Amino acid sequence: MALSIKKIVSGGQTGADRAALDYAMAAGIPHGGWVPRGRLTESGPLPARYGMKETRDSGYEERTEKNVADSDGTIVFYCGKLKGGSLLTWALARRRGKPVLGIDLDKWEPDPARTREWIRESRVSILNVAGSRASQAPGIYADVKKYLRELFEPPS
Repeated sequence: MALSIKKIVSGGQTGADRAALDYAMAAGIPHGGWVPRGRLTESGPLPARYGMKETRDSGYEERTEKNVADSDGTIVFYCGKLKGGSLLTWALARRRGKPVLGIDLDKWEPDPARTREWIRESRVSILNVAGSRASQAPGIYADVKKYLRELFEPPS
């Protein structure tokens, strides 16, 4: 059964965030979210092709809070241990009572069926995808993009 995701949002950072945006654009899923003022990422300003809104602040906390608030549920991809912005995302989702699912890519045994079930049970239609940045988790971009492909394009 197909997922009823209407939009994928993220913070635009390198790594997991950017993989989600690139997957959404390639798959024709509307995308968006909040980025810090100046479209700040660790690799420089986020390119304009990403349909994102800028926060008033150039820090990451406001961006993270808005993406959690504007979504129905959040998936956090990380490697080994939740830390930094990934931990903040998790905490903000829990504080707001929003569904949040953590996927530890170090223990990754792809289970998109379980994630699809979580999305349906949690009634997520606007999905926030967050996680480690590329400099902290080499390879996370490719792993997240592959996971999303398996999630949204299950074999028939």
